[in-house]
Amino acid sequence: MWYHKPVINKELLQSLPNLKIVASSGVGIDHLDLNLLSSYGVKVSNTPFVVSTDTADLGMALMLASSRRLVEGYEMAVSPDTEYFPADWLGTEVSGATLGIVGMGTIGYKVAERAKSFEMKILYHSRNQRKKEEESAVGAVYCKKIDDLLQQSDFVLLAVTLTPQTHKLIGKRELELMKPTATLINISRGLVVDQDALVEALQNKIIKAAALDVTYPEPLPRDHPLLKLKNVIITPHIGSATKKTRRVMMEEMSESIHAGLADLPIPHEVL
Repeated sequence: MWYHKPVINKELLQSLPNLKIVASSGVGIDHLDLNLLSSYGVKVSNTPFVVSTDTADLGMALMLASSRRLVEGYEMAVSPDTEYFPADWLGTEVSGATLGIVGMGTIGYKVAERAKSFEMKILYHSRNQRKKEEESAVGAVYCKKIDDLLQQSDFVLLAVTLTPQTHKLIGKRELELMKPTATLINISRGLVVDQDALVEALQNKIIKAAALDVTYPEPLPRDHPLLKLKNVIITPHIGSATKKTRRVMMEEMSESIHAGLADLPIPHEVL
């Protein structure tokens, strides 16, 4: 499967009685009905670790691009109408700011490692607390309640898996808890955020900005209000989109398929 295609439903499974394995690219499996697949005796694999480094890099890139207003700056610099650069055109500091990471799995932790180099104060909220030595290595402080993280962070970065528990995890209430100077960064799944509430929060300056690699749907309708806001950066779900990573993803999927066909242990099997 690539970009969630083909759609694996009952009709497809019934038409493929000899199907042994579905190898899905990336880490997310929210597009798969694991119970349905299991009922047909079909195994599932994904590529959870290879995407982590590039996705963490993109999370930092989005934070820097949004805080320093790189897209707006580029447009100003190349516009035929620009006669001078205004002295009061300012961005926001990243170094020394507080970063709140929601979801401290492999990707979230790699973001924290990068943020440490920017001398950021790192807070995190996650289903499981990291070991003390892991927290110390990046200077991260655990917030048992997500509300505490939202209230204190200058940047809130989402790196969670989409599950029923994280569906629209960030809604109107959570956005109102954030600082009016804060930026929301989403490198997980679009449905982790209530987009209607996000549009309202951005329009009404409840929060300062958003930087999104994921939306719902993808791509957004061309008349969607998020596409018209100056304080939003949107990229086309490119967290893992580097030549090396995409090649390794394909290799890992092939290895899983060969193992599944040979009835051998499947690398990165989703259980």
